Amino acid sequence: MAKVKTSFFCQSCGTQFSKWQGQCNACKQWNTIVEEVIQKPEKNDWKSPSTKLKKASIPLRINDIDSTKETRLNTLDSEFNRVLGGGMVPGSVTLLGGEPGIGKSTLLLQISLQLPYKTLYVSGEESQKQIKMRAERIKPDSENCFVLTETKTQNIFKQIEALKPDVVIIDSIQTLHSDYIESSSGSISQIKECTTELIKFAKETATPVILIGHITKDGNIAGPKILEHMVDTVLQFEGDRNHVFRILRAHKNRFGSTNELGIYEMQGSGLREVTNPSEILISKKDEDLSGNAIAATLEGMRPLMIEVQALVSTAVYGTPQRSATGFNAKRLNMLLAVLEKRAGFRLGTKDVFLNITGGISVDDPAIDLAVVASILSSNEDVALPKDVCFAAEVGLSGEIRPVQRVEQRILEAEKLGFSTIYVSKYNKIALKKATIKIQLLSKIEDFVSQLA
Repeated sequence: MAKVKTSFFCQSCGTQFSKWQGQCNACKQWNTIVEEVIQKPEKNDWKSPSTKLKKASIPLRINDIDSTKETRLNTLDSEFNRVLGGGMVPGSVTLLGGEPGIGKSTLLLQISLQLPYKTLYVSGEESQKQIKMRAERIKPDSENCFVLTETKTQNIFKQIEALKPDVVIIDSIQTLHSDYIESSSGSISQIKECTTELIKFAKETATPVILIGHITKDGNIAGPKILEHMVDTVLQFEGDRNHVFRILRAHKNRFGSTNELGIYEMQGSGLREVTNPSEILISKKDEDLSGNAIAATLEGMRPLMIEVQALVSTAVYGTPQRSATGFNAKRLNMLLAVLEKRAGFRLGTKDVFLNITGGISVDDPAIDLAVVASILSSNEDVALPKDVCFAAEVGLSGEIRPVQRVEQRILEAEKLGFSTIYVSKYNKIALKKATIKIQLLSKIEDFVSQLA
């Protein structure tokens, strides 16, 4: 029997200390350090007591390692597959975080109901009747989804051994607790221990495990930062609860790109996949309005057409306001300085408000030209043509700079019915059969003269 050991952990950042102190040296938070048990008597494997010997790993020459592409499990959800990199990898552990009430449980329950594999949905927050009521809204019947309400990991593994599911979903990791740690659910030690047991189970049985994680008021996943290092994939479910659209992003992905984006629409019957994001990001309007411009941007490998709105008005107070929603405010100030220096527009005494519609944030420099166009349109109170879009970066000296994968942006604009796209003349464009008119620009002065 090993001696019981305790240590002190910061509940905010997870830093370990040998003794209690008032302030955490790492995150500078006060009164967040608590004592927790870190060692109890030796424990068995994640399974029942096992004496099975494992084959020791041996070094292999890198040329002899099998490099065949890993198999993936199709979730039958194209947006979820896209963000994961093509589907779930056997033995992978995925952590999904998001604001309370944003739809994390709804998304994973919806996926578990449509999976063609035997799925165990473990909930430590809701009863089986509550989950059944939500499932009837999403999909009335499913033969492959099994629901378990349990928070003790030892009992969960007993049910897993009996059921032998192909996929395990845990809602949520902060509600689980293990007998081997003497602390409450959600503490640093419990989260680390329960996650370690689930990762060991996933790797030994090649079963994909998806965990739901709570987040703090700062937007970070609750618990120690090591939790995100331990898992294979970290997903973030974003969106405003006052709007119906949700965005799924990958902050970490060992099996795919972290630049991919999944978009859903929240409906009464669950989350609908939005396969054409431009339908929600571009307003449907009949009248011509000034201050609106369409930009061709990219999220990962997916081209998006987004609407940029600007409002330029005379400053009421002495200091003009600069406000940007979904766009970097410092970059907005830079573009305003370029317009004033290179194009002669006096915007220093005017309020400028910028908004990216749809509630998304964009950091692609290719929308610079659309931002400039929307500001000029609002300043002159002249509406831009509806069938015109933009894809170029603006430099400090007023030059129109090329952007990556411009051909993909041009084809997306053509597919959505745009007749003209403004790009940099320095982009190498090899399209021969494109019907869209491609306007080549080199300087911001040329762009202003063409708009005039």
